[in-house]
Amino acid sequence: MSVLVTGGAGYIGSHTCVELINAGVDVVIVDNFCNCKKSSINRIRALVNKDFTYYECDIRDKKGLDSIFKKEKIDSVIHFAGLKAVDESVYKPLEYFDNNVNGTLVLLDVMRNNGCKKIVFSSSATVYGMNNISPLTEDMQVGGVTNPYGRTKFMIECILQDLYVSDNSWSICLLRYFNPIGAHKSGTMGEDPNGIPNNLMPYITQVAIGKREYLNVWGDDYDTPDGTGVRDYIHVVDLALGHVKAVQKIEAGSGLYIYNLGTGKGYSVLDVVKAFEKASGVKIPYKIGPRRAGDIATCYSDPGKAYRELGWKAERDIEEMCEDSWRWQSQNPNGYPD
Repeated sequence: MSVLVTGGAGYIGSHTCVELINAGVDVVIVDNFCNCKKSSINRIRALVNKDFTYYECDIRDKKGLDSIFKKEKIDSVIHFAGLKAVDESVYKPLEYFDNNVNGTLVLLDVMRNNGCKKIVFSSSATVYGMNNISPLTEDMQVGGVTNPYGRTKFMIECILQDLYVSDNSWSICLLRYFNPIGAHKSGTMGEDPNGIPNNLMPYITQVAIGKREYLNVWGDDYDTPDGTGVRDYIHVVDLALGHVKAVQKIEAGSGLYIYNLGTGKGYSVLDVVKAFEKASGVKIPYKIGPRRAGDIATCYSDPGKAYRELGWKAERDIEEMCEDSWRWQSQNPNGYPD
């Protein structure tokens, strides 16, 4: 089996490629390296001790993608490639719609033209919007998104669902992620954001190594045990293993499947800070700031459907997530080499 992984050199993509290869899957990576470094490819190779093919190509490059499908015998696709910073999307909505939505349309057209009709899509819990009460289940109404990034994920879900209605020979799996953190146990692969981190854990780890002075905690007056926002944090390796199960699902036959990938547990910002301090032995200074627009108090999953239908569940706890994040950051203070 050969799987094309768009965005396969990125944070979640690279960890998924390792687990796919370990499971005996042939991987072909496509990435334009706008949000990651090429050296991550070498880290994947070192971990799996096996070569694989990668192409530097933008998913909006129809001719380039088509040539890849012509050269490689692609059975299915995992689609990670996309811009993902919520704040940036507010300032650059056209770029987000062009890259994420238009890029997906180009990819799907090339897939169809080459007779490949199996895809796992990297979606997000952000599609549940502001009005659903946790734990979030796959049958809840979606679409009440609050930013262009979330809207692109919702729009792509709609496109894929409409595609399946039009042609039910497709096999499509929508994976709604919660909050991936952690890193590979080796300490050689992890999250390496460009510029100021948008997510909690890389900001904490950069404070821990002295790259940033303190952590900003946005709001401490939410209706939560300690007043800070509660989220469902999932280890990136557990998330990667969920993709292996999803690929097996779409290979088994046509259909449209939707799954939450989370732990089903909520941790507050300060819970994560305390767990990281325990794991690293490093004190994390923080300052309380005002709430951010669009943030909700609590967001966590009901991951039961993935367990029932895929046989998947998250195994790694918050302590292991913090330990692995710290190992990665402390061994790679500047992230991946250029």
